Amino acid sequence: MTARPETPSAHSTDALRPDTVVVAGGRPAPEHDAPVGPAIVLTSTYRGSGGLDAADRAYGRYSNPTWEDMEGVLARLEGADRPGLLYASGLAAIASVLSLVPAGGCLVMPRHSYQGSLALAKDLEARGLLTIVTVDVADTEEVLAALGAADLLWLESPTNPMLEVADLPALLAAARERGVLTCVDNTFATPLVQRPLEHGADVVVHSVTKYLAGHSDVVLGAAVTSDAGLWDRLKAHRSLHGAIPGPFEAWLALRGMRTLALRIERSAATAGELARRLQEHPAVLEVRYPGLPGDPGHERAAAQMDGFGAIVAIVPAGDVEAVEAAVERLRVWTPATSLGGVESLIERRRRHHEEPRSVPETLLRLSVGIENVEDLWEDLDRALSAIDR
Repeated sequence: MTARPETPSAHSTDALRPDTVVVAGGRPAPEHDAPVGPAIVLTSTYRGSGGLDAADRAYGRYSNPTWEDMEGVLARLEGADRPGLLYASGLAAIASVLSLVPAGGCLVMPRHSYQGSLALAKDLEARGLLTIVTVDVADTEEVLAALGAADLLWLESPTNPMLEVADLPALLAAARERGVLTCVDNTFATPLVQRPLEHGADVVVHSVTKYLAGHSDVVLGAAVTSDAGLWDRLKAHRSLHGAIPGPFEAWLALRGMRTLALRIERSAATAGELARRLQEHPAVLEVRYPGLPGDPGHERAAAQMDGFGAIVAIVPAGDVEAVEAAVERLRVWTPATSLGGVESLIERRRRHHEEPRSVPETLLRLSVGIENVEDLWEDLDRALSAIDR
């Protein structure tokens, strides 16, 4: 069943700036004695009799008011004409979008992408459902050349974990001219830093688990589009495949998103400072961060983003054993996968078997949190300085 799209917010946030929308959006109508925050609606079904139409909720797999609070805020932030769609995980949202590729169609995607996206795409290819063409998204000409046979262009910018920056306006415009569907994974940037729909993307996806929820305590995903036909198809896929979020997780994610602007401001400022210091560290061979003037993606990121995010990648000196020992010496940083929480996380990405071999074996991905910058630096400096070079 495909339900009618609901109003994105109980009261309008159209004229508000994004850092206010994250606080004001998705709240109950401003009536006397109304609660300030939204309720959690826990139900598996809804009252009703007779025939069903698109306006009926009917069953808990089709809709829930608690999802819609969060979905409305996401739509406002990304500049979408329709509500966002929450999913049980980021990978569930990715799977829903990849289902738009016709049987036997061609998917063009970055060679460096979220390893879950790559693994899922390879699984679909192995089953004969699509073919994959991987590209260096920083090489605009290479991507354009791959569009000839493409049905879906999948983009990340900056990429995970190499932080390459794609020319989103040029690539999205070219794909539209050729009739190629486009999706941008906007997890690293968040809509406060980058809004791909404004550059012409058809769909945007997020791992809500990361920056949007922001506290490493929920697993959720989202897809956002202004295209009515795509919205219907994605919603139908979510319902049919049961990839729905729990109401409590949706409520918790919206509560976490209230501080998104503050968290992004703090963590991005700290990331920039750490990246600058790491460039001078004798135990670090390479630093990747779009905010550094010498970074290959700096000029492009400065032109199309409202900031540079809070992910830094470094390649330390030493072998894998030495680098992993350095990570174990850390006390403020937490060695763990995932990113975007209030706590700073660090991980050697090639410990994941699905990570592309073109990612340096000792590369560390740093997800910078909101701790004091000096505590983070002292912990990193101590651990890295102990590497036997």
